[in-house]
Amino acid sequence: MVQKLKNLRKDGSSEGFTIIEVLIVLAIAGLILLIVFLAVPALQRNARNTTRKNEVAAILGAVNEWSNNNSGSLPTSAANQTAALANAKTQFYTGNVTWGTPSTTITNSQTTETALIVTSEKCNANGADAIAGSSRQLVVLYKVETGSGTGQFICQES
Repeated sequence: MVQKLKNLRKDGSSEGFTIIEVLIVLAIAGLILLIVFLAVPALQRNARNTTRKNEVAAILGAVNEWSNNNSGSLPTSAANQTAALANAKTQFYTGNVTWGTPSTTITNSQTTETALIVTSEKCNANGADAIAGSSRQLVVLYKVETGSGTGQFICQES
């Protein structure tokens, strides 16, 4: 009996935390973990999309450089197209850059690892597809990740 009295404070309460205090701390820790687990995938998705955008800019820069070195003409043969892309450093689009004609249409089956270069077109006002342009114009159509998982097409012109 004497041992139990030593654990009591002067005001009659015992030392330690109540169950309510422990539950509140656990609830706050759970909310913090939930916020972190929801934010991390979005941050990773945004980082991948930024990399894609930078790689498309590298692709356009390489093609423009090739064009400037070849009297302003765009590469039409497969060998010239390969040579034009040789200086573009890519991670996502390595081996997945395809060339299309103005009649090429994009579909949802296009993956986020594929970039489609279309000559003689310019980007539409909606920024997601291309329309007819001059023979010296060039666009790259690519798909970025979205939160819904379906992806969204982006058109970027040189």
